[in-house]
Amino acid sequence: MERREEQPGAAGAGAAPALDFTVENVEKALHQLYYDPNIENKNLAQKWLMQAQVSPQAWHFSWQLLQPNKVPEIQYFGASALHIKISRYWSDIPTDQYESLKAQLFTQITRFASGSKIVLTRLCVALASLALSMMPDAWPCAVADMVRLFQAEDSPVDGQGRCLALLELLTVLPEEFQTSRLPQYRKSLVRASLAVECGAVFPLLEQLLQQPSSPSCVRQKVLKCFSSWVQLEVPLQDCEALIQAAFAALQDSELFDSSVEAIVNAISQPDAQRYVNTLLKLIPLVLGLQDQLRQAVQNGDMETSHGICRIAVALGENHSRALLDQVEHWQSFLALVNMIMFCTGIPGHFPVNETTSSLTLTFWYTLQDDILSFEAEKQAVYQQVYRPVYFQLVDVLLHKAQFPSDEEYGFWSSDEKEQFRIYRVDISDTLMYVYEMLGAELLSNLYDKLGRLLTSSEEPYSWQHTEALLYGFQSIAETIDVNYSDVVPGLIGLIPRISISNVQLADTVMFTIGALSEWLADHPVMINSVLPLVLHALGNPELSISSVSTLKKICRECKYDLPPYAANIVAVSQDVLMKQIHKTSQCMWLMQALGFLLSALQVEEILKNLHSLISPYIQQLEKLAEEIPNPSNKLAIVHILGLLSNLFTTLDVSHHEDDHEGSELRKLPVPQGPNPVVVVLQQVFQLIQKVLSKWLNDAQVVEAVCAIFEKSVKTLLDDFAPMVPQLCEMLGRMYSTIPQASALDLTRQLVHIFAHEPAHFPPIEALFLLVTSVTLTLFQQGPRDHPDIVDSFMQLLAQALKRKPDLFLCERLDVKAVFQCAVLALKFPEAPTVKASCGFFTELLPRCGEVEPVGKVVQEDGRMLLIAVLEAIGGQASRSLMDCFADILFALNKHCFSLLSVWIKEALQSPGFPSARLSPEQKDTFSQQILRERVNKRRVKEMVKEFTLLCRGLHGTDYTADY
Repeated sequence: MERREEQPGAAGAGAAPALDFTVENVEKALHQLYYDPNIENKNLAQKWLMQAQVSPQAWHFSWQLLQPNKVPEIQYFGASALHIKISRYWSDIPTDQYESLKAQLFTQITRFASGSKIVLTRLCVALASLALSMMPDAWPCAVADMVRLFQAEDSPVDGQGRCLALLELLTVLPEEFQTSRLPQYRKSLVRASLAVECGAVFPLLEQLLQQPSSPSCVRQKVLKCFSSWVQLEVPLQDCEALIQAAFAALQDSELFDSSVEAIVNAISQPDAQRYVNTLLKLIPLVLGLQDQLRQAVQNGDMETSHGICRIAVALGENHSRALLDQVEHWQSFLALVNMIMFCTGIPGHFPVNETTSSLTLTFWYTLQDDILSFEAEKQAVYQQVYRPVYFQLVDVLLHKAQFPSDEEYGFWSSDEKEQFRIYRVDISDTLMYVYEMLGAELLSNLYDKLGRLLTSSEEPYSWQHTEALLYGFQSIAETIDVNYSDVVPGLIGLIPRISISNVQLADTVMFTIGALSEWLADHPVMINSVLPLVLHALGNPELSISSVSTLKKICRECKYDLPPYAANIVAVSQDVLMKQIHKTSQCMWLMQALGFLLSALQVEEILKNLHSLISPYIQQLEKLAEEIPNPSNKLAIVHILGLLSNLFTTLDVSHHEDDHEGSELRKLPVPQGPNPVVVVLQQVFQLIQKVLSKWLNDAQVVEAVCAIFEKSVKTLLDDFAPMVPQLCEMLGRMYSTIPQASALDLTRQLVHIFAHEPAHFPPIEALFLLVTSVTLTLFQQGPRDHPDIVDSFMQLLAQALKRKPDLFLCERLDVKAVFQCAVLALKFPEAPTVKASCGFFTELLPRCGEVEPVGKVVQEDGRMLLIAVLEAIGGQASRSLMDCFADILFALNKHCFSLLSVWIKEALQSPGFPSARLSPEQKDTFSQQILRERVNKRRVKEMVKEFTLLCRGLHGTDYTADY
């Protein structure tokens, strides 16, 4: 074979000398990789070695690197190189060399049977890959041959060494099959061949596992081998003897983990549910592990209890439907369910004392789904059996959700606390799901328990118990409509009786009140029972998230019933804001809560409250506006602007009339005069301009200013109208001085809401023309450093075409320059920018007929657009963007058919365009397909996906599997 000259990083400074792929140079590079302290040298060596592995010379040096006098690291590289050559470059191997390659690998495996285990494994993987490539035609009985060859008595290696080497080879064979890159039709053939070959494997494994003389290491290897083979979906009945042997092996602590893995893999294969008789035989085997499970729990042996639980859950979760169908065996399945219940309620706190209970939660979902999927009669029978089980489950889950004692919890690490939090969320989700089966009786059950607990005078109750019951309520009320529940009034009455002595309990009380906010809106008389608790909690920084989010929910859901409490809520909120008790995000939530609250008041009341609420911040902002910009006053400015924009996000004194069919947004007029938000914005407009003048070059401050107006526009819609002229003027000045994406995004909002109204068109048009002119200048200077601006500009242009195409009729708009800039944006590496540019063209092309300047530019420069689209499809753009480019092609075909039919033929005639991998026939087929399809956009997307794979040389490869 021809030798290639390769150099590791020869271009870099201090690079290694020019190296050829010889044994000596490979060894030098390996030494550099393992022992050179310099990370750059290691990286260079690794890169060079990767090239060496795929070079033609690898066939030569690999065998030499396997010589007995080499160290294991070098031998391992040799074995890995062989595997890569066989698995990825099989087509390079002449068929007449298959047998010699096979023989050489057998020889090496025999030699390494008593050598390095990591090298042995790589050699086994290489031979497995060879076998998969030759099966079934070139090597029909591959597995039987392997077994026969390794059982031969004339081998120099001792029996145990040969046995372990054979087991290693048989273990990696199915694993290599699962990860192989075989084409789909070959994969099916080889899978069928392996299914037949398991007849040569299982008897051997059974013999070795049941043979008293088999050493532990051999038995362990047998279990791993079995575990590997069952993943090929071997019929469960063929595995019966080995599964039973694996159950027996669970008594041996050395074999326990391997036995669990084998049993779980065998039971979990999707095909197993067809073998109901075998599954029924497994139930007694699993139930027979209960003594071992209890013993393990008693001894604190978490590994054993975890393993046994995995087996019980694997059988129950994967086959509950098949086993429930066997009505005559209902008692044995119920016994299995009770065993899983024991695993759910295993003593100790997750994740510190046990890690098993979390494994069982999905089982309860599956069992419930299966019971509820039966026809009415059968379902009624099973409901009778399993409703008590599910009530017991609720008790068990709430017990498991309990916090440990304060002292114990104090010793937990932050990681353990986080795991416990996630575990409680999983329990919460399970309880919510269980509600579907148990219904209102579940809430009554929880309420009775909580009532008894809080009213019992016999013994003091633990806060943990109370908290868990409330947590159960909260879990259900958060997602289930409890408005018709007859126990919620009693619960609301009980909440003030809870003696809150603990942060966790206080948090849950808050979240429970929040979950009941919709109920409170329907029963406003009860608000006064819980609101004082929430307002009191606002002052505690430890309850920040729960108290603020609960107040926000109450203010959102109950705003029309809150005016009597408004003064108190505003006063308490102002107090905690001024004392800076909460972090930034909670302060923003609190402002949103106040926005909801104020929305329901009379305008005079709103203005009065706004004045007292905002004045301190306005005074602070006036002071900051005078200061020289520095990092600390920037943070304060952004914080104040953030508070204002969050307040204006939710302060909405009129009701939206949302037409869900279209995108038109209308509002009922405000009957009481000017909108309070507009009044405040007009008052602070000069101040905001003053702040801006000093901070124009800071993207964060500009963004915060734009956010105030953007959120106000979104909330107020038409009510924002009085602010339009002055805001357009300010935006124009801002953008002319320093272009920023946030200013374009706000311009887009204004275009969306006001451009179609004649009164507002002049200022909107002036702003649109100004930002377009400034952005076009930016393109001339080099837009690559501003992908965010280009992205927002493309979205603005698309919005203008969608809402007011007349903007493109203005003589001062250079439509040709806009078009060319958008074509340039299609070539950006940033996916969002490319998507936005494609979106612009899909809005522009349908306007060819109705907007004369658009039609003219498409006629003159449309070919340039098509070339850019074809280049992208040809490989210059990410494959994930192909649908966007397909949309442009579809629009061109639909609206500019006669032009496209000429352009596409001319463009594809160029040799090597859009890819050198394409034949003239393939290009011709593509153009014909595209031109034919003017109705079905999905078909065009499929054609483009197919064509881009051909262009990239990926058609028919593994890379297309998920595409």
